[in-house]
Amino acid sequence: MNYRHSFHAGNSADVVKHSLLIALVRALQLKPGALTLIDTHAGCGLYDLAGDAAQRTGEATQGVLRALAAADPLLDAYRAVVQAVNDTAEPRFYPGSPRLLAQLLRPQDVLILNEKHPEDAETLRRVMRDIAAVHRRDAYEFWLAMLPTRTPRGLVVVDPPYEQTDERERITATLAAAQRKWAHGVTMIWFPLKDRATHARWTAQLRRLGLPKLLHVAHWLYDAEQPGLYNGAGLFIVNPPYAFTQPLPPLLAALRAALAPDGHDGTLTAEWLG
Repeated sequence: MNYRHSFHAGNSADVVKHSLLIALVRALQLKPGALTLIDTHAGCGLYDLAGDAAQRTGEATQGVLRALAAADPLLDAYRAVVQAVNDTAEPRFYPGSPRLLAQLLRPQDVLILNEKHPEDAETLRRVMRDIAAVHRRDAYEFWLAMLPTRTPRGLVVVDPPYEQTDERERITATLAAAQRKWAHGVTMIWFPLKDRATHARWTAQLRRLGLPKLLHVAHWLYDAEQPGLYNGAGLFIVNPPYAFTQPLPPLLAALRAALAPDGHDGTLTAEWLG
């Protein structure tokens, strides 16, 4: 499954991922100590929703545009980061995780980005000039090389395109190695959902790692699996703080309601795997 960011900017997966990323960072920032924020697959940083790639799929209409139109105040934080990169009510641009994280930085925090794709990396350097360091390395080698973080606390965001057949295996192996180096660290791993059987096998593999605090968030868009189609997306979050998990259910309910396709309720749930 090809999930290069530019074709899917602002879709329902981005809305859920970025809403939870905002909530997670803000929960971590309740403590005054410095945070290191690391994005292993950073993409371009900023996306043109009127560009050819985004227009080819049109997925923003079922994602960010629905979220902006929703009345629920629990989505205000997400709406604010989108509106911050736009001059008009209807967004022309969509902030990827790097631009989103840059908006959340405190003076004591550090942002480190990595993007291997040469064109995307060059765009990212322009978008994030004077804001963050940008690397162009293998994402999994980079992930481990950055650990443990120089600050006492940190967050690693792993958001691959899932173009390689062994992507899930590499994530599983790297996560296991990362936990040996940085057992207390927080990690957020994004994934697409295409069929339940494939995802169940991967979930079982991650459960066998025996991580003491592993949260599984899954957003199934449709009331029944749609064979051969994109069915949703989700997150694995390692070591999320209580300040994030305690208020999470109402936020998930608000996101599910805002993003449900016409004729479907869908589900957006969180469960502990360890």
